[in-house]
Order: sequence, then structure tokens, then C-alpha cells
Amino acid sequence: MPIPDDVTGDEIDQDVRQELMSLPKGLAEDVARNLVMVAQLIDEDPEKAYEYSRIALRLASRVAAVREAAGFAAYATQKYSEALAEFRAARRMTGSVELWPVMADCERGLGRPERALAMAGEPEVQKLDKAGQVEMRLVAAGARRDMGQLDAAIVTLQSPELASSANHPWTARLRYAYADALLAAGREREAREWFAKALEADKDGSTDASDRLAELDGVEFVDAFDDSDDEEHGEGREDDDRDRDDRDDS
Repeated sequence: MPIPDDVTGDEIDQDVRQELMSLPKGLAEDVARNLVMVAQLIDEDPEKAYEYSRIALRLASRVAAVREAAGFAAYATQKYSEALAEFRAARRMTGSVELWPVMADCERGLGRPERALAMAGEPEVQKLDKAGQVEMRLVAAGARRDMGQLDAAIVTLQSPELASSANHPWTARLRYAYADALLAAGREREAREWFAKALEADKDGSTDASDRLAELDGVEFVDAFDDSDDEEHGEGREDDDRDRDDRDDS
């Protein structure tokens, strides 16, 4: 697959570049450029990012960073079985537990929420940093909802991190998940409060909390450039023009 000339491979993280140093120089550059394309496209065009990840994987399957990138690309395209296999391979290579939450979420994607819940109770969770532990809590709550255990999902999300007034990268998503669970349980007033709190913490627009708030408040957004309105207005103008022409003729 073509890669733009301005993508050099130097854009990758220092840690990944360090891993690629085990490869011959030319090969390392090719792998790095493909990994850059994965990172650039994974949000806007996950299918294309997946294709680049497969190229990197063919070139350097023994590099943990490549297996991890392939896992996230597969995850983004909902290829959960494949993603889980790649994440497991990366974990075996590094011994790191940081992929534990996304591995559990793959189990959810495969229709196995009970396995995700089991993973939430494993010792690996205690080795995660705070962000990883919050992510695991989100996955566990999602698994509870998958199993129809809505009240348990709400309780799972109730935590010191949720109650904290501090704003962390995960704060908006945690508050949003809690609001969404409350709304699903019919607790609309509380849900509105937490959607507002999620919006307050959502500095980069990672959630649609503002839209959810608008829905709860009964606000409807009307397209100012609605074609049907233009047609009606256009027809009205044509009628007016004809009337003026008739008057002029008389």
C-alpha cells in the first residue's frame, strides 16, 4: 500500500523506535512508516489502518509494538478474536499488564462478558496504573450491562475516581458511562446531572455528552440549510414573480 513521502517513520514513539532497532535498518524504516500510518488512520479510517497493520505484521511479527498495533487495528474494526490473539502475543513478549482491560473488552466483543468479569477480578488488575484500573472498571460495568445486570453496573462505576472533582484524561468517559447507566435504569434526573459533569470534564470532545444533555432537555436541532425549506421558499418566490409579471402585463 502506498505511503505518503512525508511519512518518514521518525514520527513514532521513542520506545517503539527502540524496539525496531533489533531489525535491519531498511526493514525498521518500512515497519515504522507502516506503524505511523496505522496511528494516523485508526480513528478516521480503521479499515485502512488495519491493512497497514497487516503489512507491518508480515514484516516484523516478532516485535511486540507491531503485535500491539495490529491488535488495536483489529479491535478498531471489531475483529475481536484477532485483536485478542495479537494482544496476548504482545503481552507474552513484554510481560506487561497494560493491555489487560482491552483484552477483557475483546471478550465482551466476542459475546463472553462473564470472562471479562473474571478478568476484572484477577491479580493483574492491581498491577495496572490508575488509568488502567479505571478502564478495567468501565469494561466490567459494560460486562454487567451485557448480562442485564444494570444495577450492578451502576454500583461498579461508583468509585473514588467517579466522586473526585479532579479532571483526568479518563474522567469524562467515566462520568459519561455512569450517566448512561443511570439513564438506562430510568433515573433521568441523576443521569442529566452526570451528563453535565461529563461535559464539564470533556475538554477534547471525546464523548457526545452535550448531545445527550440536549436530548434530555428536549432540544431539537434544525438544519438551517434544509433542502425542503429551500424548495418551498423557492416555489413561493416563483409564485410571487408570476404575480408581479401578471400585474405588469395588465
